[in-house]
Amino acid sequence: MESKIAVALNLKFNPVALLWADEKPAGALKFKEGAWGCVMWLFASAARGKTAAADRKTFGCLGGGTGLGFGNQYVNWEGGVDAFCRFLSTGSAHLGLKREMSRTHRESLVENLLYGERYIKSPELVEKFLAMLPITDIPAQCVVFKPLKDVDATQETPVVVVFPVNPDQLAALTVLANYARESRESVTIPFAAGCQSIGILPYREARSANQRAVVGLVDLSARENVRKQLGRDVMTFAVPYQMFREMEGNVEESFLGKEHWQRFLREE
Repeated sequence: MESKIAVALNLKFNPVALLWADEKPAGALKFKEGAWGCVMWLFASAARGKTAAADRKTFGCLGGGTGLGFGNQYVNWEGGVDAFCRFLSTGSAHLGLKREMSRTHRESLVENLLYGERYIKSPELVEKFLAMLPITDIPAQCVVFKPLKDVDATQETPVVVVFPVNPDQLAALTVLANYARESRESVTIPFAAGCQSIGILPYREARSANQRAVVGLVDLSARENVRKQLGRDVMTFAVPYQMFREMEGNVEESFLGKEHWQRFLREE
């Protein structure tokens, strides 16, 4: 599937289609069952041209399973949801958790288990954050990350299309997303995990009568995880497929079809 947007933006990386399927494509990159991994590594691999996939046993981490739409995996966190709420906020050292756990846990994980990631001020606010998430159990066994150029539109229908973009390209997509709308608020930048911003949040938008794009990679942990693959300046711009088609249809008549935009791209 060719994308007029991708051509007009002169993207460095491939737009990535997220598809729901009951079987992983042959040869798709995947995590081993039970192995830890960041879902955004799978996304980054697809952005670099390779198909990847995660299923209900190979989503890498509990947050990734939740973010991709495999139900509420936070209930499976060691110590339960309460322990996860402390992990995202203040940590559990005050409850007697000891650094000796590092024998069986990654050191960076131990640090956050003890003292928290400090992304949200308190466990109580994390509880409210989780309550507002559109936790979803998708009607499929796996999520496939495929370079958009490799999608066969006669056989496959993406749920979401995700653009890996730099700041200029992010600005252009924001303009295009609002180009044919009465509302000027067709793009949202929520605080969310990297996987949530390409998964359950745009899934929710796909069910909405007034779909919005979701900007992601505001998640500092995810940014660190994909830095080697995508660099330091990449954000994600996730669009429900119906909205993607709307935006594609407006490329040529919009500012993206003007010479001024091409000069803008060439300027250093």
